[in-house]
Amino acid sequence: MSEKKNKKDKKLKDSLPGGKGSGSNFPVWIYVVLLLVLLGIQFIFISDQPSNRIDYSQFLSYVKDGYIKEVTIKNGRTIEGTYTDKALKEGIVKIAEEQDEQWQLGGSSKPSMKFFTIMLEGDEIRPILDEHGVAYDVRFEEDWFSGLLTWLIPIGLIILFWIFIFRRMNPGQQVLSIGKNKAALYEKQKENSVTFEDVAGLDEAKAEVEEVVEFLKNPRKFTKLGGSLPKGVLLVGPPGTGKTLMAKATAGEADVPFFSLSGSDFVEMFVGVGAARVRDLFKQAKEKAPCIIFIDEIDAIGRSRGRGAMTGSNDERENTLNQLLNEMDGFASDKGVIIMAATNRPDVLDTALLRPGRFDRQILIDKPDLHGRVEVLKVHTKKLKLDKNIDLKLLASQTPGFAGAELANMCNEAALLAARREKKAVEMTDFQDAVERILAGLEKKNKLISPHERQIVAYHESGHAIVGWFLEHTDPVLKVSIVPRGLAALGYTLQTPLEDRFLMTSEELDDKICALLGGRVAEEIMFGSISTGAQNDLERITKMAFAMVAEYGMSEELGYISLKDSQQPDNSYGFNKKYSEETSVEIDKAVRRIINKNYERTKKLLEKHRDKLELMGKTLLDKEILDHNELRELLGERPQGKYPHGIFEDEKPTQKTNGKSAAEKEQDKSVDQPESAD
Repeated sequence: MSEKKNKKDKKLKDSLPGGKGSGSNFPVWIYVVLLLVLLGIQFIFISDQPSNRIDYSQFLSYVKDGYIKEVTIKNGRTIEGTYTDKALKEGIVKIAEEQDEQWQLGGSSKPSMKFFTIMLEGDEIRPILDEHGVAYDVRFEEDWFSGLLTWLIPIGLIILFWIFIFRRMNPGQQVLSIGKNKAALYEKQKENSVTFEDVAGLDEAKAEVEEVVEFLKNPRKFTKLGGSLPKGVLLVGPPGTGKTLMAKATAGEADVPFFSLSGSDFVEMFVGVGAARVRDLFKQAKEKAPCIIFIDEIDAIGRSRGRGAMTGSNDERENTLNQLLNEMDGFASDKGVIIMAATNRPDVLDTALLRPGRFDRQILIDKPDLHGRVEVLKVHTKKLKLDKNIDLKLLASQTPGFAGAELANMCNEAALLAARREKKAVEMTDFQDAVERILAGLEKKNKLISPHERQIVAYHESGHAIVGWFLEHTDPVLKVSIVPRGLAALGYTLQTPLEDRFLMTSEELDDKICALLGGRVAEEIMFGSISTGAQNDLERITKMAFAMVAEYGMSEELGYISLKDSQQPDNSYGFNKKYSEETSVEIDKAVRRIINKNYERTKKLLEKHRDKLELMGKTLLDKEILDHNELRELLGERPQGKYPHGIFEDEKPTQKTNGKSAAEKEQDKSVDQPESAD
């Protein structure tokens, strides 16, 4: 029974626009066959006239000279006939030299003796034929079929060519179905579907969506107290957090039809197509109600109206949005149809789309915390052959700030690395190497670096590590390497926070600036000069110091003022700046004061531990990579004595990776990537 139902659902899905039955995969060879058939018909029915045509005046001359043997007059217009042997001997009939030699020698292949011509209208040819003894026959035939084909075949060829070009330009589109929606319909398909069990680390969001599904399954449970069905659910969150996965789980769990499409499916080059597709979508959904419509990347059609519009222009996107607003909550709004949408840019959506009555619920799909990352890793490691010593909690603690897609990528990279190393199971080191590959890039051991540049990189990374080791509010340093990785990273220092953080104090931001300045200051102390390797560090500390002054109100010069406008894009090029030039000068002075203050702190700390800086630099030049155990031997215990979960629970070296602090607006991962001097 279920197999028949699946075939029926598949047939229904293929019949929808964009499915397999929509003509999107129409084979090209059919066009070729049709073209050949038409050409063959034209060749048979139209090109059946003899090829040896002569002028009518020349024909009359041949009749008088005795070169014509017999003729046939068709419809009083066309004359077909044969030459006499005299015409052949005297060279009237043109033949090839080889064919002439064979015929003269008695060969059986006699050259063609036929000809045809068109006589003048009203001319009487029979008296002339009788006078010169030429036999003739008169026929009247109705050849309407050939005349009809003469008109139809060229027109048919043009139509076929136009259809072929149209399908190449717009695959799957047909002229008559241009206004049809492209939604894929899923009707109660349980086999091979995603369920809420596959969604981990999003317990609060999952509970909200489960309630919507429960409402569709058992509406009386909620309506008996006067509640009504929510019309819209908007999934909001950063890329890779699981918004589309949540929608897939909803489709797998709901016992109602589920329409899925993207916001860009409404966009078309023809005027009015977007609004027509919205109308068709809701018409189809109303017939299937109760049901769910999922629109992924709704910001493609849901942007605020009036932004960047030219005067007098017809904005097709706005027409589509207006129709969507009317369908969701207008005079003819449909009941029993829930709209689910996903976007990672809620700030650009139109306010009319976000008001209650349209999208009643906005569900945040955020990056998972420590417990959530453990649950996500359990889901993505189900199909992997894991070593018995795998600690998912340790992996989760090493990957703060990772979204679900990044964790899935990490598990896949670890499995590929283990297979490349011909292991029978995925081990802990494979996961840690996969994290390093994601954060810092592919390792390039064969990259040639001069000995002097290698020394600069070694002491640069040692400076980062020592400052990060001894300051109170910095993340613990877990690994230092001078092996080149990625595009421009000649070395890197990996750190991981002790816990997930959502707020940061000014003291913590100052310590982070010092840790980033450690590489440049170490170069200055050891070599008396500086290199271009700190470009990435300087860029990050400048952004951090500017945010402290202009966004977080952490400066003495400006006080408790935030000059950042969250409603304006970051690429406004200063056109929306709401402060004076005098304030800009104050901001510059405050930023410079914060960086100079932390520079002095960093220099004082590294000069105090110069012996450790020299020792660590030489050790790095020798070993290239130092893990947390070797760092503890070189630098001693951290003054604050705080280490992340699972670092020193055993004496086996375990590579650690850093994450990114959730409190930093830049959300940069704490991977130091010095750039080459080039």
